[in-house]
Amino acid sequence: MELSDLNSSLTDPLFTSVTFLNEVAQRYPDAVSFAAGRPCEDQFGRDDLDRYLRRYREYLDTVRGYDERQVIRTLHQYGRTKGIVHELVARYLATDEGIEVDPEAIVVTVGAQEAMYLVLRTLCRDERDVALAVSPTYMGFTGAARLAGMPVLPVASGESGVDFEDLLARVAAARRRGSRPRCLYLVPDFSNPAGVSVDIPSRRRLVELAGQEDLLLLEDNPYGLFTDGSERPPTLKALDRGQRVVYLGSFAKTVLPGARVGFAVADQPVTVEGRRTGYLADELAKIKSMVTVNTPPLGQAVVAGRLLENDFSLSRANAEVTAVYRRNRALLLDGLQDRFGGSSAVRWNAPAGGFFVVLSLPFPADEELLAHSAREHRVLWTPMRHFYDGAGGEGTHQLRLSCSALTPEEIATGLDRLAKLVAERLSPAAP
Repeated sequence: MELSDLNSSLTDPLFTSVTFLNEVAQRYPDAVSFAAGRPCEDQFGRDDLDRYLRRYREYLDTVRGYDERQVIRTLHQYGRTKGIVHELVARYLATDEGIEVDPEAIVVTVGAQEAMYLVLRTLCRDERDVALAVSPTYMGFTGAARLAGMPVLPVASGESGVDFEDLLARVAAARRRGSRPRCLYLVPDFSNPAGVSVDIPSRRRLVELAGQEDLLLLEDNPYGLFTDGSERPPTLKALDRGQRVVYLGSFAKTVLPGARVGFAVADQPVTVEGRRTGYLADELAKIKSMVTVNTPPLGQAVVAGRLLENDFSLSRANAEVTAVYRRNRALLLDGLQDRFGGSSAVRWNAPAGGFFVVLSLPFPADEELLAHSAREHRVLWTPMRHFYDGAGGEGTHQLRLSCSALTPEEIATGLDRLAKLVAERLSPAAP
C-alpha cells in the first residue's frame, strides 16, 4: 500500500517528529528525561482507584438515590455521549475556577485532546475556515487541527502572552484572502511549551476583542493550579460574559492521566433560523458519538470520586504535588544558573509555574543533536522547533525542559549531563 494513497497528514513533519521523539525515549530508557510533561508519580497510591470508585458509588447510592441495578448500569454500560459526571465537573469549575456554567454545556471527553478535535471539527464547515494559535503552540492542538482539516495561523506571543497587533493583522490578512478565522487557541497559564502566562489586562482585552472580531477563544488550562504560590489570575472563561470562550479542561495532571478524562465547556447558544436549539456542546456531542461514542464510565467515576473526596476542589487535592512541582522548578532554575550563569551564550526563561522551561543555545537543538544527547550523554529534551510552524525557522536554537516527573537527584544528574553536552558543542573542536 502506497503511503501517498493514505491520509495526507501521515506525511506531515509534525507527525513524524512526534514518532521520532517517542522512539528516542524508548531506545534509551536509562536516560534522564526532561522531555515528557508527565505528572509526578509520587501522588499516585495503590489503593486510590478503589477508594475513588467506592466514593462515587456512595454518591450514586445516597445522593442520586440509585438502586443496585442503576449503579451497575451506570458503571458497566455505555453512558450518555456528553458524559455522566458533568454535574460534578460543573461544581468543580465553580469551586476552583470561578466558572458558573450549566452542566448541560459540558461534554466529558477522552482527554482534552478529544475535546480539541471535537471543537475544531465542529467549527470547520469548509476549506475557508482557519484557526489561530499563539505561537509556539502545543503540538497536540496543531495535530488535531491537521486531522480536522483546519489550517492553523501562528500568532506571536509578545511580552504579555499575546501580541495583539500581530493577532489583528493575521485576522485581517486571512479575511482578505477569503478565509474565515473561527478561533484562537492559547494556554494562558504556564503554556506548553514556553511556560508563558497571559497577564490580567491582556486577558480582559482578549475577551473583549473576541467579541469585536467574532472569534471564539479556545482556552486550554492543564497547568493553572501549579503556581509559585502567588494568587491565580482569573481564567478567560471566568471573565467571559458573551459566551466567547470555549474552555478545554483535563484531569490528566490533577487527578490521573490513566483515566483519560477531559472536558469542554461550550455554552455558546446554537440557533436554526433564529430559533435556539441548544448549546455548542450538543453539536460537539454529535461528532463525539461518531468518534468515541462515549467516554468510559470507569474513568469518569475515578475522577468523580476524587472530586467528591475533596469537596470539588482540585486545588486542595493537589496541594502536596503542587509543592513538589514548585520545588522541582526552583531546582531546575537554580541548577541552570549554577551551570550556565557565567555564559552569555546560554539563556533561559523563568516561568512562575507549570512544568516547562525553555533553554536558548548558540547552536541548533535539532533531532540530530537530540539523538547524540541520548546516545552519548543519556539526557533527553524536546526540540522547540516542533512547536512552531517551521516556516520561519523559529525555535531551532531552543529546547524545552520539563521537570515535573523527576526527583531532585535526577534533575541534578540530568543538568550535569546537559552541561557536558553544551560544553562539547561549544568546544572549538566540536563538529
